[in-house]
Amino acid sequence: MIYSRLLVLLFVLFTLPLCSQHNSQFSKDDTLRGSITEERAWWDLKYYQLSVEVFPEEKSIKGDNIIRYKVLEPNQKIQIDLQPPLTITYASQDGNKLNYEKIGTNSYHIFLQKTQITGSTEEIKIEYSGKPKPALRAPWDGGFSWKKDKDDNHYIATSCQGLGASVWWPCKDHMYDEPDGMLISVTVPDNLMDVSNGKLINSTENSNNTKTFHWKVSNPINNYGVNLNIGNYTHFSEIINGEKGKLEVDYYVLPYNLNKAKEQFKQVPLIIKAFEHWFGPYPFYEDGFKIVEVPYLGMEHQSSVTYGNGYNNGYLGTDLSGTGWGMKWDYILIHESGHEWFANNITYKDMADMWIHESFTTYSESLYTEYHFGKQAGAEYVKGLRKKVYNKTPIISQYNVNSSSHDTDKYYKGANMLHTIRQIVADDEKWRSILRGLNKEFYHKTVDTKQIEDYMILKSGKKLQKVFEQYLRNASLPKFEYKLIGDNFKYRWTDCIEGFDMPMKIFVNKKSCELLNPTTEWKSMKMKPNSTIELDDNFFVN
Repeated sequence: MIYSRLLVLLFVLFTLPLCSQHNSQFSKDDTLRGSITEERAWWDLKYYQLSVEVFPEEKSIKGDNIIRYKVLEPNQKIQIDLQPPLTITYASQDGNKLNYEKIGTNSYHIFLQKTQITGSTEEIKIEYSGKPKPALRAPWDGGFSWKKDKDDNHYIATSCQGLGASVWWPCKDHMYDEPDGMLISVTVPDNLMDVSNGKLINSTENSNNTKTFHWKVSNPINNYGVNLNIGNYTHFSEIINGEKGKLEVDYYVLPYNLNKAKEQFKQVPLIIKAFEHWFGPYPFYEDGFKIVEVPYLGMEHQSSVTYGNGYNNGYLGTDLSGTGWGMKWDYILIHESGHEWFANNITYKDMADMWIHESFTTYSESLYTEYHFGKQAGAEYVKGLRKKVYNKTPIISQYNVNSSSHDTDKYYKGANMLHTIRQIVADDEKWRSILRGLNKEFYHKTVDTKQIEDYMILKSGKKLQKVFEQYLRNASLPKFEYKLIGDNFKYRWTDCIEGFDMPMKIFVNKKSCELLNPTTEWKSMKMKPNSTIELDDNFFVN
């Protein structure tokens, strides 16, 4: 009886703080954005037809979005997201006005009059306007960047990862459901140009001194990957012979940076070649590939990668790894292009799994380095990033809310986890086939962590369950503890999850290599007395 009461007391003590922490940390808006609500679950998004007019002088926009969807089960209420200060001004279906109400701060419920029949395809039209949230520190604090170039022309761009696409257009703002394609039409003053995702199908001159640019996206696209970029752009292009044939590559830059761009962007064919080697064909041949200069650092907008790294190698002229290898290439070109495979092709369903985007893409920097400068160079680069790892919170954060871990471990720790797993696989061709296989198996799909884990476990033939558990869901690094007493070498894992059993490689007397299979219990093996032991530093452990 006393034991049972003690268990109940412990349960209350441990669960009450968790509940209060959740309530204080996450708002109703976080849940509305981050969860698959009843008003989202009943319909499958098929297509967006987005039209936006931008008024640079007023820093305002107006437009509409026609949302096509398939009815999965009957329901008369649909959730559409749009963040203030933008507001929905009108909603309709088949020409009939629809009533709507605001739910929380950033979402609306639209009340449908037409009976929604399972299997049918329907459309609603959402009209909206207002002054969108300005980006205070793009791309980290996103929204609209309203800038001027050196020639005093308007220079405008959007960025909205984490914050959500609904900061500038009405949509189903959750990552699990992507449209099969979309049409983006952007109207701007006629002395400017808009560059968005996909291919430019035409532009039209209007009677009010404006011009409309129509961009067609032929592939599935995640919401935050949609962008508009407005400026006095000049354009040049090239054709790259890739794994799937000819890839059209376009560059949009400010006129006074044209010569620098032509020199710096010589790296782009090298990027496509390296990443197609490691990850398989570029996922969006039908939409082409673009680099677009913007007034912030850059972002992985699908087929419309934005660039603001100052036409210098490194990250704003510095090497994040401290090894020198990061100054051999342009960080923004490499990293944001890598996201075409991990973020835009393979997309997380829930923001808690953002590591799928950032760990693989940070690791792609190492693979790019390896492809062009050798295996040792790639390893040195990724190991150099370890000084940026904090081990304070788990990489995977809370599910079903609009939240992810706030530190950078999903980048640098996650990349080193992947580098460690490569050592466990111990077969470079198999490792490459796993990376390529991920992009083939989950081509144009949204995924969760378990799907990625299960695939890598299956294709590697290795027991990686505890590895993923330790590195993704726990904050600390595992510690490899060892001692040599006479001829008795003893070793084990500590500071780790229960049952942690990751293999570990050591070098004995700087010559022989031993692959150990430590557990959390002491193991032992015989060695010559006074042997020297060195850990293989390709394994990221304490």
